[in-house]
Amino acid sequence: MNPLISVLIVEPSEIICEGLKAMLKTSGKYNVLSPLHDAANLSERLMAARPDILIFNPTLLTAPRQQLATMAQERPTMPVVALVYQYVEDSILANFRFVIDIRCSYSTLLSQLQAAMANSNNEDETAESPENYELSERETDVLVLVAKGLSSKEIADKLSISVHTVNSHRKNITHKTGIKSVAGLAVYAMIHNLME
Repeated sequence: MNPLISVLIVEPSEIICEGLKAMLKTSGKYNVLSPLHDAANLSERLMAARPDILIFNPTLLTAPRQQLATMAQERPTMPVVALVYQYVEDSILANFRFVIDIRCSYSTLLSQLQAAMANSNNEDETAESPENYELSERETDVLVLVAKGLSSKEIADKLSISVHTVNSHRKNITHKTGIKSVAGLAVYAMIHNLME
């Protein structure tokens, strides 16, 4: 029998937390940890509880990119799923790979969480130790624009190159740095003083 997947919910509404908890427990695959109603002690909780997956209300983020980058550093294989039930700016949601709308069905909820976990597991299996390559000048340009939140199309337009070329640069950046998330790349760019 497979071990239960531990889930931490960070959501201010107790009603929503309890509803999610009940739905996930019904599946028999999830162990829902005691939820947090704000992000104040999240870092300590992540280190202590070490959840497999985090369901997070993005409206609790004050500095989305930095906070998600910190989470990615603390728990690099833990998928962070945005839980939305009100308007959230696209620029904030772009930092999340997976988004669950509160109005989704039970089966959609479970399939989204399964996809998030599968994606996390695939990254674990395919992760190679990053080799210490330096980024080319063009890769650095692409990295900075990715860190600023631009899409591949926007980067292509800005640098007057094709989207395919941008995607090739992004793959090279991921290979060379070992960082797969936009938030992680933003932190990398800041640490290496690449941001203006």
